[in-house]
Amino acid sequence: MTTKVANDRQGIQSIEVGFRLLSVLAATNRPMMLRDIAKGASMPAAKAHRYMVSFLRVGIVEQDPSSGRYDLGAYALELGLSGLGRLDPVRLAGPILEALCEEIQETVALAVWGTHGATIVRIVDAGGPITVTLRHGTVLSLSKSATGRAFSAFYRSPFLKKALEEELQRDAVASKTAITTLRRQLEKNLTEARARGLARATGNLAPGINGFSAPVYDHTGAMVAAITSLGTVGEFDVEWDSPTAKAMLSAAQRLSQRLGHGSVASE
Repeated sequence: MTTKVANDRQGIQSIEVGFRLLSVLAATNRPMMLRDIAKGASMPAAKAHRYMVSFLRVGIVEQDPSSGRYDLGAYALELGLSGLGRLDPVRLAGPILEALCEEIQETVALAVWGTHGATIVRIVDAGGPITVTLRHGTVLSLSKSATGRAFSAFYRSPFLKKALEEELQRDAVASKTAITTLRRQLEKNLTEARARGLARATGNLAPGINGFSAPVYDHTGAMVAAITSLGTVGEFDVEWDSPTAKAMLSAAQRLSQRLGHGSVASE
């Protein structure tokens, strides 16, 4: 029994060898001659040719009849897109949020666009008082919170525009402020967010609370989530070039990469 399990774990060596050729094609991101593919995989050209013939038959690679160059085929694209479709930003965010919380020593969260707007779906608590105002399922202001501003700046949805306008109208009535004034201030905030790549809020939603929020993108280049950090005024550094801001951008970039952003499929 032990021998059989050990043999099963060894896998099929020829498949592993063949996939070295596919890795070369994927990394190069352009059609290649057989000799170059073989060289990149540290394999004799004759041996590489046998693998490429089989890959052609199943459609995972294709060959240009005029140039003889090989490229990834339709089946490779199908597999790639299928894999990307299975990626879950909420599940994949876990380790990234944990590492971010440890790095900046602030409460961090993940938000997605839900039925009612920008909604918190995951929280990693740093142990501070911020958990009083941030809970799973919380729907955040689109104009006052860092998370809402991130969605307002980077997320594309007709419903968002409608919800944002309704929110501004309510705020204008409640504060007795001209709605044009609120629109100008918000547009200033969103323009700054787009220029910096992340949104910021300084005590607008909850007095004494500052926050950053960075957009997360999928393989199509669409925003699918936001990573948010929150902390108390006086302890949370809201400078655009602060270590916290840089850590936020880095965390959002890592999660975006896990979701395929910047991959061949997104180009």
